[in-house]
Amino acid sequence: MMRQTHLLQRLTVSLLLVLLAWTDVALSDIKIQNWHTRNGARVYFVPAPELPLVDVRVIFDAGGARDGNKPGLARLTNSLLTEGAGKLSADQIAERLDRVGAQINAGSLRDMAWVAVRTLTDELPMRETIGTLSLILGEPSFNKKAFNRQQKQMLISLDAEEQSPSDIADRAYFEAVYGKHPYASSPAGTRESLKSIKRKDVIEFHKRYYVAKNAVIAITGDMTRLGAEAMAEVIISSMRKGSVAAPLPPVKPLEKAVTRHIEYPSTQTHISIGQPGVTRNDPDYFPLYVGNHTLGGSGLVSRLMEEVREKRGYSYSVYSYFSPMRAQGPFELGLQSRNDKAQEARRVAMETLNKFINQGISDEELEASKKNITGGFALRLDSNKKIVQQIAAIGFYGLPLDYLNTFKDKVNRVTKKDVQEAFKRRLDSSKMVTIMVGPKDIKQKAVTGNKAKNMSKQH
Repeated sequence: MMRQTHLLQRLTVSLLLVLLAWTDVALSDIKIQNWHTRNGARVYFVPAPELPLVDVRVIFDAGGARDGNKPGLARLTNSLLTEGAGKLSADQIAERLDRVGAQINAGSLRDMAWVAVRTLTDELPMRETIGTLSLILGEPSFNKKAFNRQQKQMLISLDAEEQSPSDIADRAYFEAVYGKHPYASSPAGTRESLKSIKRKDVIEFHKRYYVAKNAVIAITGDMTRLGAEAMAEVIISSMRKGSVAAPLPPVKPLEKAVTRHIEYPSTQTHISIGQPGVTRNDPDYFPLYVGNHTLGGSGLVSRLMEEVREKRGYSYSVYSYFSPMRAQGPFELGLQSRNDKAQEARRVAMETLNKFINQGISDEELEASKKNITGGFALRLDSNKKIVQQIAAIGFYGLPLDYLNTFKDKVNRVTKKDVQEAFKRRLDSSKMVTIMVGPKDIKQKAVTGNKAKNMSKQH
């Protein structure tokens, strides 16, 4: 058991070294093969024969956006998949996978939920791993003891979230930007909603969303197309055919600016500014991506860093990003500033954003952004795990099969005009949400040192 685990770890390191040695030609020639299983799951496969490893990632349209009136249900369901399946307990699942040196992880976000495994390609490890994955996906037991334990753990996580200004700001930001849209609710749930969830709710959620036609299977590793086809059929064999999840409603644009200040006894104020952005398939994606790299996505050399941190010292970190999702994901500008400088930092950040929207990007900035993005592209594909995540996302969002091959070309084709027009179309600085978490009355309520820590514990 230990020998196989150590072998898998050594092979993982070796695979990283092999992939890091790939040329740009190899990285630009990833051929994704695509088909459907007999019961309707979509499969995306990239052979990688360098080492005897296989990575599998199964994604479902079963994220927090599907919670309905019970926020936290999707995440609770996903967390229980490995806590018992068929006749196997959680310990037996862990022992079974550890015995053959396999790895497993699962997770849930707003758009999606997934289970992923890595295994050696020898017959026994692969048979045990894929058979266990199939059982976990299709026949989870959702036993009462595990349900109670995971429900309690999620409630404890909410306690930690309430002590984190950044988590408080993030939750308030999504609520303000998305209103009644499913994206408004945190996938972590609320205290009230988590307490209201029953075991039968988890069973029904799994029955509805963890079905073949709502699944994408991504496979990368040392196997043939025929082997991948057989593997996909085994993975999906214990699932109902079911149906795809209903389309999410469109996101309504903000009608006016909204500012909310949440009182919190901290030495820094956390600020989130933004509005609905773009979908994953939006034609403006590449101009926005390239432009935002200059605005706030490139670390210390971004405009926001230059204006807010380098010139004025208002914040150690300031950033911006578009997070495209199935429906319109958010554009967010974020920073943390000393309390007495928070309003001024916010003003400078907004001035920088407005200037970028109105005046656009310079020739030098455009060229630097393109070089930085394309130069770092290989790092997105420097391991099987990253490749399988990329092709899973391509399948989930319905992107072209040549997306990875054409990525650099699409970046390089972006013009100054493209960037400016896309930012003007997609962002309206007069209708942005602003969330500030920190003391409201700086003179009376700013706190430091041990006093701040004590007050934080009482919150």
